[in-house]
Amino acid sequence: MAGLTVGVVDETILVQERGHLLEFSYTDMLCYAGPYSPAGVANAFKVMQRAFAALSPNHPPQRRSIVIRTPFAGPGARDGFEAVTRAVTDGRYTIDPSLARPDRGRLLQNFVFQVAIAGRTATLLLRKGFVTAEFIDLASKSDRVQAEEARLNQLKAELAERLLAAAAEDVYDLAD
Repeated sequence: MAGLTVGVVDETILVQERGHLLEFSYTDMLCYAGPYSPAGVANAFKVMQRAFAALSPNHPPQRRSIVIRTPFAGPGARDGFEAVTRAVTDGRYTIDPSLARPDRGRLLQNFVFQVAIAGRTATLLLRKGFVTAEFIDLASKSDRVQAEEARLNQLKAELAERLLAAAAEDVYDLAD
């Protein structure tokens, strides 16, 4: 929230539940997650935009039919997916380290999301150029001092802005 200047007011994610259409913006998802993981929430937002367009192009998917598996353990992504899909609550969200792609390098290996809707599955891979080495280094460090924590918060906001400024198909590739 604080520090984000990119407007995504017009972009939303639609899902259906019990005959009702539910609409979620990035801001809605961030309000659920809290302000500490804007980049994780932005990743979840872009993953769902890309996956829903590929797997359910003609209508919004049923909210509780969506299954997510990923090696990415960040709380912002988890909370972003939960806000829209309720997959964590319902046991349809799994952190699966075996999905990591070390061949993609240290920066991208965990940015892999497998989304299934009604029996169809898509694997999404973050494209190069969004995540920086400094971000990964600081996010991976367990004993950050206050200055490092402040820098990481700045990097999270910058990453969220980069993700939100791009179209979902320019952020995430569909894997073969």
